Amino acid sequence: MSAVQARRVPNPLLRRAIGAPALLYRIGAGRLLGHRFLLLTHRGRSSGRIYRTILEVVGWDGTRREAVVMSGFGPRANWYLNVMAGGAEEVRIAAARFRPAVRKLEVDEAVRVVVDYERRNRFAAPLLRAVFSRLAGFRYDDSEAAQRRLVGALPLIALREP
Repeated sequence: MSAVQARRVPNPLLRRAIGAPALLYRIGAGRLLGHRFLLLTHRGRSSGRIYRTILEVVGWDGTRREAVVMSGFGPRANWYLNVMAGGAEEVRIAAARFRPAVRKLEVDEAVRVVVDYERRNRFAAPLLRAVFSRLAGFRYDDSEAAQRRLVGALPLIALREP
């Protein structure tokens, strides 16, 4: 494992915090999370096995019934590669369940989503910048250039109810 990969692996306490939404979905209470997190069921691109991944929703369009998520571990994350290879089986978000139509956001749209996410979470801005910096591997300062670099390093995809 390279130093970059080792740095990106969450510590045990963070893993537990991240796992809390999974527990809610497992006991049938995922709707309590609203549109903040979703449970993505995807099929392994090589193995064909079914996997489930909890993802934070960085953008939600209720009119289009479309959730936008970021690949926090970059374009080589297994869930991301599986979904992009056609393995998106189901999304569970709030009280909805559907087989999603998937699309990768273009840079300009992805930047708009990140800007809106930062605006909605402005009180946590220093924490967001630190997390984005660590995940992307460069000092993220919320400038337009940094936003464009961020969405290149951590791609965003939209999961829409057909």
